[in-house]
Amino acid sequence: MSKKAHYVNNTDFLNALVDYHERCSEAKKQNKLEPSIPNYIGECFMKIAEHLARKPNFVMYSFKEEMIGDAIENCILYFRNFDPNKSKNPFAYFTQIIYFAFLRRIAREKKQLYVKYKATEQCGILGEDALYEDENGNIKPFAMYDNISEFIHTFEETKKSKKKKKGITKGIENFIETNVQQLDEI
Repeated sequence: MSKKAHYVNNTDFLNALVDYHERCSEAKKQNKLEPSIPNYIGECFMKIAEHLARKPNFVMYSFKEEMIGDAIENCILYFRNFDPNKSKNPFAYFTQIIYFAFLRRIAREKKQLYVKYKATEQCGILGEDALYEDENGNIKPFAMYDNISEFIHTFEETKKSKKKKKGITKGIENFIETNVQQLDEI
């Protein structure tokens, strides 16, 4: 049985990075502009990001293109930090950069969704008495999202638990805790 070929050849990828680092060093010595990133390196970034986006933990998101874009941007920003003297595995290095870029995008999108849902809830649109008229003129309850309240609750609870882990209290919570402690002392 033959060994399956990888979509990114780690050895070629490493050689391309080493070659590019050498060309950058030469350009710096000669006070010239840094050469542009070779297409091969860019293709490797793209292949890694696209393949990682197909993994089960990322495949369901509707903003996959944004995730891939963020990942490639991060690779371009940080690829100079890859040191071939410390590691001979650029595939793993850039896979980690891409993975964490995906996680940051997911967190940003969840926060935006929370803001949208919370604003919708606060406007009273999600109240049980919220009604709308369908195309036939029938009055029906507004059912924009089934799980909106659950999403808001989960997001807020997660945020509270993260603050508790960090020991962060600020704003009104800190004010209330201080006043309660003062009242207990009286």
